[in-house]
Amino acid sequence: MGKTTAPGDSSRIERQTFDSSESASLFQGYLRRLVRIQSEFVDGFCKLSDVGPAVSVYGSARAKEGEPAYEAARLAGRLLAERGVAVVTGGGPGIMQAANRGAAEADGRSVGLAIQLPFEEEPNPWLDVELNFRYFFVRKAMFTWYSRGVIVFPGGIGTLDEVFERLTLMQTGKIDPERVVLYGRDYWGGMLDWLRSSPLAEGYIHEEDLDRILLTDDVEEAVAAVCGAIAAD
Repeated sequence: MGKTTAPGDSSRIERQTFDSSESASLFQGYLRRLVRIQSEFVDGFCKLSDVGPAVSVYGSARAKEGEPAYEAARLAGRLLAERGVAVVTGGGPGIMQAANRGAAEADGRSVGLAIQLPFEEEPNPWLDVELNFRYFFVRKAMFTWYSRGVIVFPGGIGTLDEVFERLTLMQTGKIDPERVVLYGRDYWGGMLDWLRSSPLAEGYIHEEDLDRILLTDDVEEAVAAVCGAIAAD
């Protein structure tokens, strides 16, 4: 079979030669995956090429209409649209729906970058540009390339992943510095306190890494901050 490792070795695929029918089948599977990945990038480029200035809005899919965070995100979407800035979300329910809804109600551009998951609901109904991704990293690339600022509402693991990825890309110089706004002092304040008391105190991050973050309870301040950074570009 051309295998060079013992059964059960986690590196079996990487070390397998392509001189057997099993190996050839694996190789064909990789090629099909590459084609799917390429098609997702091409689809994203085509649909987002004319989206214009945009801001990403992140937050929990579990927020409900009428809750403070939902209504704040809805207001943020409306205010962004009134400034001619497109709203880009993950296209799902909760905070994402709220921001898209606010943008749509103000006749602005409302973009949803949905992801195929076994437990997520369908894309929300407030989108005029909709993409549905199979691969997280392609979706993340679209968020990064087509938005020039981030407003982050309360959320869970996925929201934290999105926040720290953007901060990492700025820290490593992969994207230009941009404003990251955390909405909700009570929700995010403890995390920022920890970043200062532990990673910053230990020298693992720099003060400038935290200077990019604005913590606020004011939606208008949040929108003004990200739009001001776009105008300065």
